[in-house]
Amino acid sequence: MIKRTKFFGYIVSGIAAVFVIGGVLTVWLGAGGVSEVATDPRALYSGTSESGVALMFNVYSGTEYIPSILSTLEEKQVKATFFIGGCWAEKNEETLKSVYAAGHEIGSHGYLHRDHSKLDKRGNTDEITVTHKLISNMLDVSMTLFAPPSGAYNAVTLDVAESLGYKTVLWSRDTIDWRDHDTDLIVSRATTKTVGGDFILMHPTKNTAEALPRIIDGLVAKNLNPGTVSDAL
Repeated sequence: MIKRTKFFGYIVSGIAAVFVIGGVLTVWLGAGGVSEVATDPRALYSGTSESGVALMFNVYSGTEYIPSILSTLEEKQVKATFFIGGCWAEKNEETLKSVYAAGHEIGSHGYLHRDHSKLDKRGNTDEITVTHKLISNMLDVSMTLFAPPSGAYNAVTLDVAESLGYKTVLWSRDTIDWRDHDTDLIVSRATTKTVGGDFILMHPTKNTAEALPRIIDGLVAKNLNPGTVSDAL
């Protein structure tokens, strides 16, 4: 009788767990979770190139490290994609112009580093259009790549970006250099298991500037061609 009671208790506990998990998933998905956007092909986490990999720099800070990064890229004869925050561009126009003059691809990173997954249509539109106009006036360039800050986006973000002529770009290899100030770790995250089409996310930091020559050499040693997002698509 005791065994039957325990067995019945296990069944009840299992059923309860199913309902709890189901409820959590329902709330998450109903709020615009993974079912809504993660499988949307408009969100680009990597490209289709067999050998090209993208070097991506998201820029809202770290101005002092950009000259070193540009110097390394020039020495290695490699181009990269710089996703520029609008509020940073306003304060660092000359640095931005030096990036563009060096032949690197320029993309939008929004204006105020906002969480686009929580923005409505107006909010998403404002962040992208204000930055587009600002940088276009500075560089006379028409950007077509948008990297949502922190990788946060929703279906509305994808709709708005597409309507404005932008592709929404995420990443497949994250160095997490903004958090972990470890040159060796940054190199490892950028090169270990990296394959053609990967988008490698970085930021202008001291350790990333130090790691960049080794990252490029490591990728080339694997017969990969580091370059821009467009190169890897």
